[in-house]
Amino acid sequence: MNIALIGSGGREHALCRKIFESKLTNKIICLPGNAGTSEIAQNISVDILDFKKVLSIINLYQINLVIVGPEEPLVKGLVDYLKKNKIKVFGPNKYASKLEGSKAFMKMLCKQNKIPTANFQICKNKNQVVKFLKKSKLPIVVKADGLAAGKGVSICKTKNSVMKISNEIFNGKFKSSKKLVLEEFLDGEEASYFIIADNKNFKFFGTAQDHKRVGENDTGPNTGGMGAYSPALAINKKIEIKIIDKIIKPTLLALKKNGTPYNGFLYVGLMIKNGEPYLIEFNVRMGDPECQVIIPRLKTDIVKIFLSAINNNLNKININWYNKKCMTIVLCSKGYPGNYKKNNLIQNLNKLKLNNNDFIFHAGTKNVNGQIFSVGGRVLNITSKGFKFNKIRMRIIYLIKKINWKQGFFRKDIGWKVI
Repeated sequence: MNIALIGSGGREHALCRKIFESKLTNKIICLPGNAGTSEIAQNISVDILDFKKVLSIINLYQINLVIVGPEEPLVKGLVDYLKKNKIKVFGPNKYASKLEGSKAFMKMLCKQNKIPTANFQICKNKNQVVKFLKKSKLPIVVKADGLAAGKGVSICKTKNSVMKISNEIFNGKFKSSKKLVLEEFLDGEEASYFIIADNKNFKFFGTAQDHKRVGENDTGPNTGGMGAYSPALAINKKIEIKIIDKIIKPTLLALKKNGTPYNGFLYVGLMIKNGEPYLIEFNVRMGDPECQVIIPRLKTDIVKIFLSAINNNLNKININWYNKKCMTIVLCSKGYPGNYKKNNLIQNLNKLKLNNNDFIFHAGTKNVNGQIFSVGGRVLNITSKGFKFNKIRMRIIYLIKKINWKQGFFRKDIGWKVI
């Protein structure tokens, strides 16, 4: 099969490698891809939100299957557009993608279906913010309603900061929306639970714990993710049953009843408090960097899994996993998540001696005449598998030191809660 993969991050490189391993894969086209995907696929530079251009490339390269990696094309309706043009595509439709595309939509779905989540208020103006502040304890979480590239959530410890951040959102800080959600702060253990769903069934697709804050000991501003590990030890069998019964099943049923069943990866962002799971957020795709620690643990042919989901027979496939744990540490450009320089040369990558458990997943990189340059905030995902998290982390840090990229930085404490 000729397969097109949409996206350019570490998640897409991890997916690309797994697709490359499939016996069903003939050729992979990455739109637009990165320096890592270019080693195993053909990158084509294109604006992935220009659906007509994307379709013309798909037709030109006689693509049999399209996999959509990132959230923005899903939320904007790429899946619906391709299906209308008779293209086989994996990912949720535009309506179901509102689970991530609108925090207000997600919260209302929780309210209507008794799904456990933090108390909240949808606000369109200042007065609504003041009202919620009067009846709520600090800290309060302020969330931009629409997509904000992982930067639309702020935990505020003072009323002044709630007002300041709310005003910024009302004034259009994020192009996606001038509406916001205020919610009570839940203190507990964060974890991510993944499923893959077709129109009738769903299957477990791993757990992970991400590290969102830029600084060690979870300090500083939120980022797209500084590292992750899998499996997440905060989720045991008892909690898993509650996640499925109280959160996943009611969500899928609500969408099905609406005539817009969910089909694709679903990322369930959770806070585990006193043995109870609360829904923090939904993502309508694999997480990044969670994908980079879940995919290396997958044994089953991923293309077969995608086809089972598209053909609504996931119940007929067994998804098997390696018994190993996995961790990734993100090597970022200095200054991220604020201002950072681009086009810095990364040497030494070709000198690394990787074993079968090591992976370098590229994110913000480009290949110029065989040399690798940084073009993003999150640049490389250094990933390794093993049986003990502390040994895995030591291995990753050893590899990062070998790369010796002076323009980069990373968190040395990824996995601190389990180590």
